[in-house]
Amino acid sequence: MHGRHGGEPWRLLIPPLDKRSAKSFIRTNERIRAREVRVIDENGEQLGVMAPFEALKMAREKSLDLVEISPNAVPPVCKIQDYGKFLYEKDKSDRAARKKQKVIVIKEVKFSVTVDEHDYQTKKNQAVRFLNDGDKVKASLRFKGRQMAHRDLGYKIINRLIMDIGDAGTVEFMPRMEGTTLHAIIAPTKKAEVQAPAPPRPPRPVVEAPAAAAATPAPAATDAPVAAEPATK
Repeated sequence: MHGRHGGEPWRLLIPPLDKRSAKSFIRTNERIRAREVRVIDENGEQLGVMAPFEALKMAREKSLDLVEISPNAVPPVCKIQDYGKFLYEKDKSDRAARKKQKVIVIKEVKFSVTVDEHDYQTKKNQAVRFLNDGDKVKASLRFKGRQMAHRDLGYKIINRLIMDIGDAGTVEFMPRMEGTTLHAIIAPTKKAEVQAPAPPRPPRPVVEAPAAAAATPAPAATDAPVAAEPATK
C-alpha cells in the first residue's frame, strides 16, 4: 500500500482542470504531457523544439500561457499566448462560422382532394415563398374514407403544384403514398451567382483596305535630242 497518492506523487503538482479547458479539450501549461514540443512565441516566431517545462518557464516570464494548438503534430505544437484571449478569439470565430451556416427547415403545405381553386393558389404561393426563403416544402394531401378510391385526383393536385412551382424548386422526392397521405418533397433551387455585366468593349478601329497600286507613271519627257535615223539610199 502506498497511501492515497503514494504511487503517483506527480499528480499533486498538477492543478485542477480548468472548466474552459475541459470543454474544448485544449491542454495548457502543466497539463501538456508530451516529452518535447515545438514552440511558437506570441509574435509567431519559431523557437524550436524543447521540453515543455522550458517552454512554460519562458511563458511565465512573459506572464502568458503555454497553449497546445496542434496536439496531433510530431512533436506537438505549442504557442506562448494569453489563454483567455485565445479562447475569446476561438469562440468568436466559431460563432461567426455558425452564423454562416444555413439551417434548412421543411415547411409543410397541406392540400385536400376537394381543394378549390382559390385555396390552391394561396397554398401554391405559400410554397413558392418558402422555397424563395431557402426552405424545403413538403406538399401533403390526406385521403379520408372513400377518397382513397380516387387517389388519382390527389396525384393530379400534387403534380400540378410541382409544375406550377416551376424553376422556384426541384423535386427531391416524387409524390408517393405513406398510409393515407400522399406527399412530395420540393427543395429550393440553387441560385447561380449573378455575374456583373462585362464592360462594353471599345469599338475596333476601322481599317480601310489598301488602295489599288497606282499605275506606273510614264517616263517623263526629256529635252535630249533624238538621233535621226540614217537616210536610206
